Amino acid sequence: MTVETSILAGRPSKWDGILDCCQMLSGAGLILFMWAHMTLVASVLIGPGVMNAIAEFFESTGMAQVGGPMIFLLFLFHFLLAARKLPFRFEGMKTIFSHAKLIRHTDTWLWIVQAVSAMIILIMGSIHMWVVLTDLPITAAKSAGRIQGGFWTGFYLLLLPMVELHVGVGLYRIAVKWGFIKSDGRKGFHKGENILTLLFICIGLATLIRFWFINAQV
Repeated sequence: MTVETSILAGRPSKWDGILDCCQMLSGAGLILFMWAHMTLVASVLIGPGVMNAIAEFFESTGMAQVGGPMIFLLFLFHFLLAARKLPFRFEGMKTIFSHAKLIRHTDTWLWIVQAVSAMIILIMGSIHMWVVLTDLPITAAKSAGRIQGGFWTGFYLLLLPMVELHVGVGLYRIAVKWGFIKSDGRKGFHKGENILTLLFICIGLATLIRFWFINAQV
């Protein structure tokens, strides 16, 4: 069995380290945002009025109007930084998959999961943010109306696991790459990250189901 190994890597420079640090910080910021976002949207499980009150607070303080576009810019900035290391040519993709199958290294497959999910999130996440930010204010009824429309149900059923997988793998890779966990702690940390990812997926699914039973005409 032969594996193509002609992937060229340029000489590392101080800019590579700076850009890697920016990628890590922007990724960590987006992870925190996604956890907060999921928690706030899931407040509809308590009641539509709770979600509306939280959304109204963000509207009245201008955080939705200003924070939303800033998160979108951070989202694009993070992708551009990560794209430096993504293979966009078929030959590069084929080589990476060949290496992953050969060495059977879990972290290599996790990187592939993160790369593939990033491509999907770039498109679907941009659509989601555009739809929400161009239809302010956010309300439980509006969210329910989108979900009950049919198309958006399938849309979010795909986007939800992609985001949570990307966030979970990203958290793990940040912890490993930047030395927050040592080799002997990887297994336990990875297990905890998997549980957290599954928990947020379950919360997201419960939230989607809850939107199905809200009067979208309110």
